[in-house]
Order: sequence, then structure tokens, then C-alpha cells
Amino acid sequence: MSWLSSRHDKPVEELLTVAAVARRLGVAPATLRTWARRYGLGPTDHESGCHRRYSAQDLAKLTTMRRLIIAGMPPAEAAAKALTDRSHVTLQKMVDGFSDRPDSVEILLSAALALDKNFIERALRNDIDKNGVIHSWQEVIVPVLVSLGKMWKETGEGIEIEHFFSEILKTVLRERASKITSPINPRPVLVASVGEEMHSLAIHALEAALAERNIECHFLGARTPFAALEAMVEKFAPPAIFLWAQLIENADPTYFRDLPTVRPAPRILLGGPGWSESDCAHMTKTPDLNFACEEITRAVGA
Repeated sequence: MSWLSSRHDKPVEELLTVAAVARRLGVAPATLRTWARRYGLGPTDHESGCHRRYSAQDLAKLTTMRRLIIAGMPPAEAAAKALTDRSHVTLQKMVDGFSDRPDSVEILLSAALALDKNFIERALRNDIDKNGVIHSWQEVIVPVLVSLGKMWKETGEGIEIEHFFSEILKTVLRERASKITSPINPRPVLVASVGEEMHSLAIHALEAALAERNIECHFLGARTPFAALEAMVEKFAPPAIFLWAQLIENADPTYFRDLPTVRPAPRILLGGPGWSESDCAHMTKTPDLNFACEEITRAVGA
């Protein structure tokens, strides 16, 4: 990186090209030119005949405008707010007040398509704080994930968006799970995705939802081998075991049939569409997150 110096030998900030700013915001370069022409959101020190170069302050204003548009504000109004004191246009104010569930889904989808990490994080935290993990998961998060998956399936594009959103979601759910302070269960619940199962978002949500009830988990995550389950059951005798299988090939009945015998016997729950009815005829399958939480809550004696 090259640095330029002013007359007083103080470094000046590096300026960004139109293309660089467009990549950061997830918009077309032509959109930036339109915003500059219509709303005055161009480079502060642009001189006619010279290439446009954006400062950090310019980028901050454009980022605010982009986020306000994602939140549903008309471009002209978003531009007017972005040009005012930025202290009055915070991320928290953008995501506050979205109580309508379809609206929240659309806002998060737009933010995901724009790859706006900070907005997604704040929106998810805000929704979970207001509604709790279970309601946020069932009413907002799952619809967003379904829409992203459908987009990728139908177009073959956007797999990076789904992964991007999923990783942010995991971070937010882990934060929620880590807030447990005084667990009500002396022996932690065991939660895992079995076999070669890579899907683990559902069990992240389960751990976070249980943490809201002060129920502690041992979280083994994706691709948990049987040997790991076996060792944890023998060592901790968990009051409940939750096994997730998204795909049929990972839903091996061995994972619940051959577990070590411990006393008291744990409550074993199966989650995910991978488990077949024939293999699980005498087992408890959980249709949704709320059901799983209720069953586990009873298992720990709460």
C-alpha cells in the first residue's frame, strides 16, 4: 500500500475507487453514479474531469443509505438521512420497530443479498431479544434460510450468501447460548448432529433456546461420531440426548440403539427429516424447536 503525504508530512487517507466502493456495498457502479447525480452522495472532493475517489466519510454515508434502503426506506429519504449527522442514523434505530414478521424476513433477506454482516447481526440480535430464540427461529430465521436455499436450488447461484448468513447466525446463537449463568440441570443435556451430518444450525438454535431456560448443554456439533456420543454418555449420564439428522444417509439407528446403559436412563429425542418412521417407531421425533425444548425441559425436571 502506498501512502501520500501532505505539505505538513501528515499521511492522508487512502481514497477508494467507484469499483471498490460498489463491491463493499454490493451495488453496481452505475448505482453509485446515480446516487451522486440525484442525491448528492458522491465523493466530497470530486473535481470535474478527474476519476471519482471516495473518502472514509463518503463511504460511511453511502453505507448508511444502503442500509436504510434495505430496511425499506425510499432512496430519496434514505439519502437525506445519510447526508445528515450519522449519529442520528444508527444500526439499532434501523432495526428497531420491525415487529411485523414478513417484514422482518424481507429485511433480513435483503441484508443477506447485500452481504451486510453488521446489519444482519444487529437485526438477528434485536429480533431474538424481543421475541426469544424459538419465535425468531420459527417465524423469521427459518423462512430466510428456506428462501436462500430455494434461490440457490432454482438458479444455481447464491451459495455464498447462504453460507455467509449461516455463519453469522451461528455466531449470534452461540452468543445467546453463552449467556447462561446458573444452569438448573446439574448434568448437561447432550446435543449433536450424527454421522457425517454437516447441518448444525438447528442444534445451535436448540442450545440457544435451552440457554434461555437456563438449561446447560454439552454441544458436540456437526459430524459427531458414535464413539464421541458413547464416551459422553458414559462420563456424564445426560438427562436428555438430542440427535439431529438432516439427511437420510446420516440417520443410522445405531446412534440411539447402541448407546451405553446408564442410570437414570436419558430421554432420547430425534430431530431432522433424515430419520425414517420405520427405524424410529418407538422413539420420540421432534417436529419443531418448541417441542424439543419442552421435552428436554421435562427431562431435566424443570
